[in-house]
Amino acid sequence: MKKLLVSFISALALNAYSEGEVTKEVFISPGVVSVDINHQNKVIKLQRNQDRDNEISDFYLKTTRGKIQSMHPFTPHLVETIGELDVIKYVKQRSAGDESILIIDTRTPNWLVFTGAIPTAINIPYTKFKNKEKAIEIMEDQLGVQVDDVYDFSYAKTLIMYCNGIWCGQTPAAAKALLKYGYPASKIKYYRGGMNAWKSLGLTTVNL
Repeated sequence: MKKLLVSFISALALNAYSEGEVTKEVFISPGVVSVDINHQNKVIKLQRNQDRDNEISDFYLKTTRGKIQSMHPFTPHLVETIGELDVIKYVKQRSAGDESILIIDTRTPNWLVFTGAIPTAINIPYTKFKNKEKAIEIMEDQLGVQVDDVYDFSYAKTLIMYCNGIWCGQTPAAAKALLKYGYPASKIKYYRGGMNAWKSLGLTTVNL
């Protein structure tokens, strides 16, 4: 009986604590609730969903999609695999006008309809990188590569590339194509968690 009473009191205390938590803010990192980001000439707040009852979207509930991607799928090329706080850092830099950085959503457009995208990102589907002629055009027009008889990567942008997540092969396919054309591995950052991880944390998304 005594054990039951202790368990009941503990449960009440835990419930009261949980209810008290409802009023607390949901942080990105210690002391940081939101970051102001300039996306398509509009200032938006990049933050986690503040509703403590919010759940991940149904779109990402299935656990059977795709094939698990390696943490470092580009070996021997030293492409860095990064996490959410790294992505947010690059988004802030891009938002502040740093044109040496480009956030690229490598998914085909049909995926974006259901999930949105990371603020400041642009959509360049991985299929375009697989076509050499199209890839060269993109590298010259958008990625800062000077294309002549040889490719000059002196001013190549740092690319933060992502797709759906650890089960999605779209970003690995795009990055491998760029590496094949000589793009510096040091200027490619692979956000392996992708939109699945981004949305599981309730982080802000935008329409492209």
